[in-house]
Amino acid sequence: MSIIYSARWVLPVSTSPIENGAVAIAGQRIAGVGPRSEIVERFPEFRVDDFGEAVILPGLINTHTHLELTAMRGYLENEERDFFAWLRKLTRARLELMTPDDIQVSATWGACEAVRAGITCVGDASDSALISMRALQQVGLRGVVYQESFGPDARLAAENFEKLKVKLQELRAVESGLVRAGVSPHAPYTVCGPQLEMIADLAKSENLPVMMHAAESEAEELFLREGCGVFAEGLARRSIEWKAPGTSTIQYLKQTGILHTLPVLAHCIRVDDEDIETLRNNHAKVAHCPKSNAKLGHGRAPLGKFLEAGVIVGLGSDSVASNNTCDILEEARFATLLARAGGSAITAGEALKAATLGGELTEGAQADLAVVSLRGLHQVPNYDPVATLIFSSSGRDVVLTVVAGREVFRDGRVTTVDEDRLCARIEEISAKLSV
Repeated sequence: MSIIYSARWVLPVSTSPIENGAVAIAGQRIAGVGPRSEIVERFPEFRVDDFGEAVILPGLINTHTHLELTAMRGYLENEERDFFAWLRKLTRARLELMTPDDIQVSATWGACEAVRAGITCVGDASDSALISMRALQQVGLRGVVYQESFGPDARLAAENFEKLKVKLQELRAVESGLVRAGVSPHAPYTVCGPQLEMIADLAKSENLPVMMHAAESEAEELFLREGCGVFAEGLARRSIEWKAPGTSTIQYLKQTGILHTLPVLAHCIRVDDEDIETLRNNHAKVAHCPKSNAKLGHGRAPLGKFLEAGVIVGLGSDSVASNNTCDILEEARFATLLARAGGSAITAGEALKAATLGGELTEGAQADLAVVSLRGLHQVPNYDPVATLIFSSSGRDVVLTVVAGREVFRDGRVTTVDEDRLCARIEEISAKLSV
C-alpha cells in the first residue's frame, strides 16, 4: 500500500507536533513524516487520505492484558473486595465453564476492542496462549503472547517446567512477523522458587520475552515477607510447604533470576525506593495498570518515582475482568490524574510516551499508527493536541488503526473479522457463565 494520511496534527512523539502534517506509508513501513505540503510533493504518486480535524500518532501499546478473559467483563464484580475469591471464580470459569472455542471467541473479541481503541501492539498473558496468538493474528494485531506457567509446589516444579516447554514449542511453531511467543510465570504466590529459576534460565538461553505479575497486593507482600495471609493459608490447605524469603517481591525476583531476563513486571504497587533502584539497575520494565489496581483496591503504583528513576514504564489495561475496558488513552488520563493526586507532576507528554512505550512516527519505522478524531464536543476547543489527546479523548474517538501498513479498523468496523458473529457468540458465553 502506498498512501499518505494527513490531519490537522501529527504527533511523532520523538519530536514536536506537526500542524497540518502527514505520514506517508509504503508497504509495511513509514516512508516519510512532515508537513502535508512537503510530503505530498515528495510522494506525488501516493493516494492522499485527509482526516481533517484529527491527530495521527504512533499506535498505542497495551503492555499487559489477558484477552482470553474478555467474556468475563463485569462477571466478577461481587468478588472484587476479596482478591482470593476473585481469582478462584475467574479460574473456575476459565478452566471449567469455557470451552476452547469460547476462549478463542473471547480473545478475538478482546483483540477487536483493542484495535478499535487505536492499540496496535499488546503484551498478552494467557493460559491458552496458542488460542490467544491465533486471535491476534486473525485480527491483525502486533504483540507478544506470554504462555502462563503455574506451580506453587516445588515437588512438581520439574514436571510443570516440562509442560511449559511443550507449550512454548507449539507457540514458537506458529510465530509470525507480528506476533512473538513469550513466557509468564504467573505470580510469586502461584509459582515456586525452583520453577522461577528454571524459567529464568530458559528465557535467557532462548531469548524469550518474560512477563510476570509482581508486587500487586498486600496479600502478596504478607506472603513473601512473613509467610502468612490468604495465599499462604491456601497453600497450607493443599499441603504445599512455603518458606517465606522475608523480602519484597522485587528482591525475591532478583534472587530467583527473573530480573535478569529483562522482564515486564505488571503492577509493581508495593515497592520501596530500594526496589525501584533494583528495577532500574536490572533494566526491568513496568506495566502500569492504574485502573485495574484501583478497581481491585490494591493501591497506587508510584508512577512519578518510576519515571524520575529512569525505569521504563508502559501502560496496561489488565483484563477487562478487572478493568471493564481496554482503552489506553483512558488509562493514560487516569494514570496522570492519579499521579498528580499523589503529588507527582506528570505531564501529558510523559503520559503519551508511556501510552506509546517510546513508539514514534519516523521514516523507516514500522507503519503502526492510530488516527484520533478531534471533532467531539468534549474535545473543542483544542489549544494543545497532546493535552487534548490525554485529558479529553478516549479510544471511542479513534477512527483508524493501522498495523504494519494494514488498515485493521476503519469507518467504525474492524476490517479483518466478522464482528456481528463474534458479538452473538460473546452473548452466548455470557449467558452460560451467568447460570
